[in-house]
Amino acid sequence: MKASIVACIVVMALSPPAESAAGATPAASAPSGAAAREGRWSELVPPDWNPRRQFALAGLGAVRDGSPEAMQMLEEMRAALNNAPTNPAIEGALLQLTGYVVPLDEVNGQLTEFLLVPYFGACIHVPPPPSNQIVHVIIDRPSKGIRSMDVVRVSGRLQSSRLDTDLGSSGYEMRGAAVDRP
Repeated sequence: MKASIVACIVVMALSPPAESAAGATPAASAPSGAAAREGRWSELVPPDWNPRRQFALAGLGAVRDGSPEAMQMLEEMRAALNNAPTNPAIEGALLQLTGYVVPLDEVNGQLTEFLLVPYFGACIHVPPPPSNQIVHVIIDRPSKGIRSMDVVRVSGRLQSSRLDTDLGSSGYEMRGAAVDRP
């Protein structure tokens, strides 16, 4: 059974920035031997960004599911979340993040690139998280045996960089990231 459009709007408007369901993990080795500090998903969100303010639920009860008003509201919310701002305070930080894999590219059966997301099912089910909760990871050494929704820990330098895919829009990138299992 499909979720109603109004229900999706409510979920999108009320969902707080996610913390990884994978939990906290000890520090992993980072690229080039540098020590990456453990990052939290909430750090990727600017402290003053609150999409709930923009989409206060005023009048939501009057919106009929499937109506042009509901469709317009959903479109506006999706655009706002796809263009969520990144946190300049975290730009360039050497971090490790634990999250879930959404594969983007493989070469000879080895994963080379994926989206890292904070919770299970993100980007597989609609709607995807805000762009400031999706990290585009380009692996230093292609990995075999990592599949969709596996829990991994990535270590690398976090940069603001946009990538739009059919699965979601990322606001960050880690190039040359080291990947391991927590």
